[in-house]
Amino acid sequence: MSGAIDWHGPRRQPCPACGRNERDRTLGITLNDDGTGVAHCFRCEYVSTLRDDRPSAKPATVRLAAPTRREPAPALSTHWFDFFARLEPVAGPAQAYLKARRCVVPPFDGALRWHPNLRHPSGHTGPALVALTTDAVTRAPLTLHRTWVQADGTKAPVDPPRLLLSGHRKAGGVIRLWPDEAVTAGLAVAEGIETALALAHAYQPAWACIDAGNLAALPVLGGIESLLIAADHDDAGIKAAQACAARWAAAGREVHVAMPEQRKSDFNDVAVAA
Repeated sequence: MSGAIDWHGPRRQPCPACGRNERDRTLGITLNDDGTGVAHCFRCEYVSTLRDDRPSAKPATVRLAAPTRREPAPALSTHWFDFFARLEPVAGPAQAYLKARRCVVPPFDGALRWHPNLRHPSGHTGPALVALTTDAVTRAPLTLHRTWVQADGTKAPVDPPRLLLSGHRKAGGVIRLWPDEAVTAGLAVAEGIETALALAHAYQPAWACIDAGNLAALPVLGGIESLLIAADHDDAGIKAAQACAARWAAAGREVHVAMPEQRKSDFNDVAVAA
């Protein structure tokens, strides 16, 4: 996706370099009193500056810096690993959020924690779920998935309310909401954390794959004989579930795909509406 920056529009906009659609607002805009400004993408590090936008001055000039093309880090940085290690099991407003969303609160030894006052790139601070994403095969820590929440079951009024760490690899990762020790023969997987935890009312253990791309590419894992795939009912979700199911079935594993009847919904939507 590409497009011009609307300097006097919303303070969060799609990034001209890496934005996927109009709702993908990772570009933050800051305007100064002297007519200058800076736009910075929190995902790809794209930067654009506005020199002077005052009517009495010469026409505004925008310098577009080429986005930084860095290879994602192969593993979670020491700083962020230590940060996650200090977090507590889900409690307080984060637990209230999950219960309001009709989610099962996962066990304390899973990959989900919470922070009572985590800062969002927009400047907002508040409770957030923090999930450790690990390589599906090697279990190596890859990145952290953060969701800013409110106790009433709604996400915090920030855009976007979910963020992965910048500069870290997400591909091939899963969120082990239940630890490996709990996975004896069968496993349920879904795209989102809330979807997996809503599914857990009926089937445990459950993991989240973060998005359709990771679900589609989920490799066949040793020791798991049965896989339940909770598909989001949209085009990307259906294709991801089909690709995952085909791979596991070809490896001789038992595979079941479940999907809510209503289009553009997932099992967490079904749980909340019940």
